[in-house]
Amino acid sequence: MSDGAELRQAVAADATAIRELTRAAYAKWVPLIGREPKPMTADYVEAVRHNRFDLLYVDGKLAALIETIKQADHLLVENVAVSPAFQGRGLGRRLMAHAEALAAASDFAEIRLYTNKLFAENLRLYGRLGYRVDREEVLAVGVVVHMSKPI
Repeated sequence: MSDGAELRQAVAADATAIRELTRAAYAKWVPLIGREPKPMTADYVEAVRHNRFDLLYVDGKLAALIETIKQADHLLVENVAVSPAFQGRGLGRRLMAHAEALAAASDFAEIRLYTNKLFAENLRLYGRLGYRVDREEVLAVGVVVHMSKPI
């Protein structure tokens, strides 16, 4: 990557930094939904053991991350988090393109994700990136929007 950005795959020692960045990135949603979103409460020590995390550093600082999980027939984007100090710079788009490349390299025909229906800016971004809404799932904590994109 150019422009002072470096992407690397996370290791177990990164779990604390992943948790801190994710909590900071999702904090803005707490007043909107009245609780901490799922990524804020995840066990990242465990998640790093089982899922792939790619960390994006800008000028040596952890700026963003993406968590992906290989499923039987698709790649699932479990989490995309951009540090508040780095939001609005296209890092989320860059990480989504990276995940799509990972899906293609694994011969998946589809990539999937989900987000809270109240996270309107996320829904707009994913729509602009070519993701379509597959379904909405009503849960006790809110409505989850499931989206996908052919690769």
